[in-house]
Amino acid sequence: MTPPLIAVAHGSRDPRSARVVTAAVAAIRAHRPGLDVRLCFLDLTAPSVDQVVDAVAAEGHSAAVVVPLLLGSAFHARVDLPGILAAARRRHPQLTLTQSDVLGHDHRLVGAVRDRVVATGVGVDDGAAGVVLAAVGSSDARANERTRDLASVLAAGTHWAGATACFATAAEPSVAGAVSHLRSRGVERIVIAPWFLAPGRLTDRLGRAALDAAPDAILADTIGAHRHVAHVAIDRYDAASTAARRARLSA
Repeated sequence: MTPPLIAVAHGSRDPRSARVVTAAVAAIRAHRPGLDVRLCFLDLTAPSVDQVVDAVAAEGHSAAVVVPLLLGSAFHARVDLPGILAAARRRHPQLTLTQSDVLGHDHRLVGAVRDRVVATGVGVDDGAAGVVLAAVGSSDARANERTRDLASVLAAGTHWAGATACFATAAEPSVAGAVSHLRSRGVERIVIAPWFLAPGRLTDRLGRAALDAAPDAILADTIGAHRHVAHVAIDRYDAASTAARRARLSA
């Protein structure tokens, strides 16, 4: 029996977030027809991880692959979710739960952000445009540095006047600082490109701050149900499934 894919999203009080994540998971199903794909959330939104894992176990599955729909490997991926899964393994010793890598800083997802920028009407050949890659921010300085590096990846192959990262929390620069940096380089058009899977309170906060700093700023959509999300999620599922199968054979 092919293991189900349990897609785990962050969760939000904002109903837009669940709608967008649900659409992204529908795209995963469409990309791999016949695969049992189930969505759950770490917090604030139902169903919970526990509820979905319990349902998978009750249906008699012997294995499942848990794919975190997260863009960074921080607390939720390294501490929170592993703790939830450890408790689930104790409840269901007959069920093998394998956690895959996060979606992470995959260049295909950066390409998805580039597509969102282009969808605003700012072409890749627009030499007067500058792009701010807006991320949540982390207490891990190395994680923030990796996010900063993505700005140059985002701009690769374009003629934009510049690209830089900013953070909503825990790190600098702020969106206002990033906008000021681009203005100092002569950038005329500012695009805010969210490094977020789905909209919510943080993306709204970033948008308001961007418009305060640059009233003519253009706000791109979140990554959402872009086809690359499905491609990366299935790749993470396949890699984790293969690793789990090899581990069983070598045991």
